Amino acid sequence: MLADIRGDTQTMLIQPVVLSGGSGTRLWPLSREKYPKQLLSLTGEDSLLQATLRRFEGVAGIDSAPPMVVCNEEYRFVVAEQLRLIGKQGSIVLEPVGRNTAPALTLAALAAQSGGGDPVLLVMPADHVVAQPAVFQESVCHAARLAQDGAIVTFGITPDRPETGYGYIQTGASVDEGGACFIARFVEKPDLRTAEGYVQAGDYFWNSGLFVLRASVWLKALALCRPDILTACAAAWKNGESDLSFLRVGAEAFAACPGDSIDYAVMERLAGAQAVAGLPPGVVVPLSAGWSDVGSWDALWQILPKDGDGNVAQGPTLMQDSSNTLALSSGRLLACVGLQGMVVVETPDAVLVVDQRHTQSVKKIVDRLKRDGRSEGLLHRKVYRPWGWYDGVDGGERFQVKRIMVKPGGKLSLQMHHHRAEHWIVVRGTARVTKGDEVFLLSENQSTYIPLGVTHRLENPGQVELEMIEVQSGSYLGEDDIVRFEDLYGR
Repeated sequence: MLADIRGDTQTMLIQPVVLSGGSGTRLWPLSREKYPKQLLSLTGEDSLLQATLRRFEGVAGIDSAPPMVVCNEEYRFVVAEQLRLIGKQGSIVLEPVGRNTAPALTLAALAAQSGGGDPVLLVMPADHVVAQPAVFQESVCHAARLAQDGAIVTFGITPDRPETGYGYIQTGASVDEGGACFIARFVEKPDLRTAEGYVQAGDYFWNSGLFVLRASVWLKALALCRPDILTACAAAWKNGESDLSFLRVGAEAFAACPGDSIDYAVMERLAGAQAVAGLPPGVVVPLSAGWSDVGSWDALWQILPKDGDGNVAQGPTLMQDSSNTLALSSGRLLACVGLQGMVVVETPDAVLVVDQRHTQSVKKIVDRLKRDGRSEGLLHRKVYRPWGWYDGVDGGERFQVKRIMVKPGGKLSLQMHHHRAEHWIVVRGTARVTKGDEVFLLSENQSTYIPLGVTHRLENPGQVELEMIEVQSGSYLGEDDIVRFEDLYGR
């Protein structure tokens, strides 16, 4: 049994761990594989990642370590920039390939122990919404006391409908007067009839995917349940190194790691028929803080403010004789007439129209885009880079036009192309251009030509953003036609 949970938390160190590896395919076309939903601002000015990083700010009586983010290498610079924009100092652990949440948490636990301590980890997916942070913080403090005593704690959401898109947790015996219970069993996503039975029974929670546990407790539990994952992650951590502001693990060792979720690897084996001897107790703490995993477009519609007709409209939109509809425009005017219970999402390169009853099937569209080799499933038209971004505004046979923004102090790699030439026109700011053996400045309305095969570099030496138009021409215009000789960002 657990020890008395009423102990003092002032000496407890909590390490926030944000798992930012999801792709969010059900929120296509806003979410893309290389710019997933946690990087998007869906419910306010902050992105979902930034809101998650702020979620545990200012808790009295708790010593909180700087946050740790575990993310894919593909969007490491965007994650670092989002931390910088909200003034957060933290560590970023890079996964060379995605291996699901169990290996990601294992890397975080190894990193948390690398300084010699054994903090309590607050494990949060980067793409959830919590409407009431103060209530969330109270529940975390409750869970942390249990975790300090050796429990693996998760949070249960009281179901308000028979949801088939979530897993469920059945509660067992009571742990304390705060509502915490031992976990009786985990249940995978049920069919509708089974979900209705769970809601009527009253002893089932939705599985939130949030966890609180000590780093050492997770590693010991994984050693019992999935020693193969622990061995691979330990080897990857041992072969890792610091790279700029990132912690990069051994790529070959991590690629050999089996993929598995936290639930499958450990949580489902804490109780019930699959229980493994020697594991710590599993505890569920009730959480009523306006939680949503924003796992689909209808879930987003449910949590956003609505007008008198139940509509959510963002961006340049016109709603006429429509109700209970979500309409999002990223730029072009979106006019909706006579729609009921629909989702319409506009981006510069794709438009989605779907009945809210079928939003779980959006993933099938993303799968088709991948099979067909279309870029709309991978990237937005605007692509972010560590130095700024570019937007592919037009293109055709043997030409492509990009709008490019370089941040003050930003510097593209010293590079060369085999198959294309480039024309650069400065629209705003000042550019320092390296072209072969020449280095010169360009100001607004000035231009230059980079012939095919010539080494070149673009920099912003000024204090304001550099904006320019690039016109590419040649036989092949793919992003992989690049030879880098020097790169400030280690690519």
